[in-house]
Amino acid sequence: MAASMAAAAGGLRRAIRRSPLWGGPSRRPLSSEPPPAQATAVRDAFLSFFRDRHGHRLVPSASVRPRGDPSLLFVNAGMNQFKPIFLGTVNPRSEMAGFRRVANSQKCVRAGGRHNDLEDVGRDLSHHTFFEMLGNWAFGGEYFKEEACSMAWELLTQVYGIPKDRLWVSYFGGDPKAGLDPDLESRDIWLNLGVHASHVLSFGPEENFWEMGDTGPCGPCTEIHYDLAGRVGAPQLVELWNLVFIQHNRETDGSLQPLPQRHVDTGMGLERLVAVLQGTPSTYDTDLFSPLLKAIHQGCGAPPYLGQVGAADKGRTDMAYRVVADHIRTLSVCIADGVYPGMSGAPLVLRRILRRAVRFSTEVLQAPPGFLGSLVPVVVEILGDTYPELQKHSAQIASLVSEEEAAFLASLQRGRRIIDQTLRCLGPSELFPAEVAWSLSLSGNLGLPLDLVELMLEEKGVQLDSAGLARLAQEEAKLRSRQAEPVQRQGLQLNVHALGELQRRGVPPTDDSPKYNYSLRPSGGYEFNPCEAQVLQLYLEDGTAVASVGKGQHCGLLLDKTNFYAEQGGQASDRGYLVRVGQEDVLFPVARAQICGGFILHEAVAPEGLKVGDQVQLHVDEAWRLGCMEKHTATHLLNWALRQALGPGTEQRGSHLNPERLRFDVATQAPLTPEQLQAVEGTVQEAVGQDEAVYMEEVALAHTAHVPGLRSLDEVYPDPVRVVSVGVPVARALDPASQAALQTSVELCCGTHLLRTGAVGDLVIIGERQLTKGTVRLLAVTGEQAQQAREVGQSLAQEVEAATERLSRGSQDVVEAHRLSKDMGRLIDAVDTAVMPQWQRRELQAALKVLQRRANTALRKLELRQAAQKTQELLQRHSEGPLIVDTVAAESLSVLVKVVRQLCERAPCTSVLLLSPQPQGHVLCACQVAQSAMPAFTAEAWALAVCSHMGGKAWGSQVVAQGTGTTADLEAALSTARTYALDQL
Repeated sequence: MAASMAAAAGGLRRAIRRSPLWGGPSRRPLSSEPPPAQATAVRDAFLSFFRDRHGHRLVPSASVRPRGDPSLLFVNAGMNQFKPIFLGTVNPRSEMAGFRRVANSQKCVRAGGRHNDLEDVGRDLSHHTFFEMLGNWAFGGEYFKEEACSMAWELLTQVYGIPKDRLWVSYFGGDPKAGLDPDLESRDIWLNLGVHASHVLSFGPEENFWEMGDTGPCGPCTEIHYDLAGRVGAPQLVELWNLVFIQHNRETDGSLQPLPQRHVDTGMGLERLVAVLQGTPSTYDTDLFSPLLKAIHQGCGAPPYLGQVGAADKGRTDMAYRVVADHIRTLSVCIADGVYPGMSGAPLVLRRILRRAVRFSTEVLQAPPGFLGSLVPVVVEILGDTYPELQKHSAQIASLVSEEEAAFLASLQRGRRIIDQTLRCLGPSELFPAEVAWSLSLSGNLGLPLDLVELMLEEKGVQLDSAGLARLAQEEAKLRSRQAEPVQRQGLQLNVHALGELQRRGVPPTDDSPKYNYSLRPSGGYEFNPCEAQVLQLYLEDGTAVASVGKGQHCGLLLDKTNFYAEQGGQASDRGYLVRVGQEDVLFPVARAQICGGFILHEAVAPEGLKVGDQVQLHVDEAWRLGCMEKHTATHLLNWALRQALGPGTEQRGSHLNPERLRFDVATQAPLTPEQLQAVEGTVQEAVGQDEAVYMEEVALAHTAHVPGLRSLDEVYPDPVRVVSVGVPVARALDPASQAALQTSVELCCGTHLLRTGAVGDLVIIGERQLTKGTVRLLAVTGEQAQQAREVGQSLAQEVEAATERLSRGSQDVVEAHRLSKDMGRLIDAVDTAVMPQWQRRELQAALKVLQRRANTALRKLELRQAAQKTQELLQRHSEGPLIVDTVAAESLSVLVKVVRQLCERAPCTSVLLLSPQPQGHVLCACQVAQSAMPAFTAEAWALAVCSHMGGKAWGSQVVAQGTGTTADLEAALSTARTYALDQL
């Protein structure tokens, strides 16, 4: 009987670990009597229960955009906004510092990063990128395990009416390796609440021990599971609610220490709970999704949704329904919270989600253009009352989604043709070339998410060259890691002989005026027009001029005209692709354009043959170009702001920019003060906030002479020269009588710029260093990155304020003082390395320097006091003699060494070795040898002998040494210490 019970329990453990998907249409509802509760009522019942019955404060959902937490792309759990409380860094004067018991429904997105469900969405009946997490929290020991479990059981069984015999629970079964006992307290609580013993299962740390990260607060958890089978056949368990009991802290050395304050953190997915209460086959069949599925059916004319998966889902129609319904919810919520499709970080993930939705709606469901935007009002109808920001931004969300959809459709169609064309050239078992997939991707040219490319190939039964793709991704990462530093690459060059030959043939310089051929749409987005050109000359990698190139060759293309910006004036080169006119299904990726004696050479890889005389069409990578435009206009504003802060004599010494960040070298006699840095950012923010027009015009070079305030570098400018003026038309800016160039940014510049300053978003100077005497280099970011930098700075400032408050309260506990000192060190490292405003970094560094000194002084005093107490106790235990070998409780090596030193001061002729047992079998060791016993007897050798016996290491000098080891037999270690010392003495 016992064996069969154990086997059954083992089977259930495996079932839970597999996280089974929702069953098919045979799912049994809870009851046929009461009507199923609507999702809104389920959510309201949760919040009312904790507020009205158990005195919880209801707090609003945080934005899905993390505030001051660069470790997250999106808020992915209800606890994210409360991390400062768990970490002990909450601002003591903030509203959050007063939280004791709270509850809410948190908007969560799991796409990209560590928790990524994006590629699973649609394939099954359970995954979502956006979901709502219902949660309740108790901070600082307000309540703990018994109350949390009792509340959860009361809500599920009494309020929601879930039959008790369909609920199972799991608890932490312990971890001998970590020295953690089973959580028998939680087990007994569930048994006392009436859960049948056969429904209470134990699991190890992988399933039932929650950790915030590699370090930080953690603790055992207990999970409530629901049996989908409904007592018919073997149980099919799916997790409903996770209750985490935060009571430990994972230290940097991997050890676990008890937290001074304990917390409760619970989370339950609303969609899954509603599916259980409504008795539906999946979360997609609940009223959170059914209106969307109905709208998709009506808008597309596709077959009705049947809820099929895998091979049963003919043509992947039902998968497309699920993808579109899930993704439009995510898009709506993210855009309402200020996350817009973009080119890096969370915005890039959102762009992937949008383009994935476009592909499934148009190619699988045959939706008409603009269809996705029409679904936004349905999302608002479902979620708008709970999250009013959706109602407020409904029109903007629909407009942005429709605009992005329209922009992507042409790329999607071209990408499909390229895939089909490439497949026709492949052998039966050949892998799809990584280079082609990369050129199609968001990191390449057409902007198809790589997971989408892989899915399109999967539908054709073709595998992608994953190894080649990983290599290309690594190369891209290296390129981006160079950030704003200019890269001196020896690419294709036109040498003096090649240039002479072109001039002899009368080939005119490349017409690159089409690079300025872009416009601003009414919605605020930019439209970049393609450019048609003729191939005038081709070059091999060694610079040899040829009439044609073959498949796979790296080559240089000289065209009669181009819309590519060639690297010059500190602005990075454009990248993109070209196609032959009349053969748009073959992409020639262009990695770089450079200018050589007036000729612009495009570096490309030829997927097929190309010859002189071919007509081609060029397309720039729009996201890359727009990033450069933002940074270049920001550079001009920064130059102007520096003059305002430091004086009109301030001179630029150079700059470099790419879509990631900008670098600006300025002549100054001393480093900028925090106040000056802050003033510079404020001036830029003012210009950005006014969304001023940026005027650009070519004028005769002579007209720019003697204009007060006109910015130019010490270099040769072409004639005519391009003038860029912010807020003032060029003609007026160049009028010597107007003095306009003294009041705004006016520069000679050939770069590409925004047409209005508002798109810069924000500018933050994140770093500075002195290059040479009199020259300082500034690093800056803009837009979303700048906003994140400010939030990180604000978060760190709050942590410093909280640390100041902790220090001012004082502590008589060595453990707490030691933790505070370590926290100061961690904060110093965080402030030194964070991407944050430089002015704020300098201020926080100065404050932390003072705080750390105070914390270390307080810690030393406490350690000395504790060491004196332990010294007295040891002296009372040991009569005078040449040797003291003993154990003593000590929180750190620092305390142990102080005890040893004080003992030797009180008994100068005595040699001392002390061991201090620590959690998980670790042992600290410290010793000091009396002067009279040296040189035959040394502390370093003594410690080494003892620590080696414990499998550890030791270090020190002849007089004092210390070390560490691990042993379960302290007496044997003490015996080794005594034997070694007596032999030496």
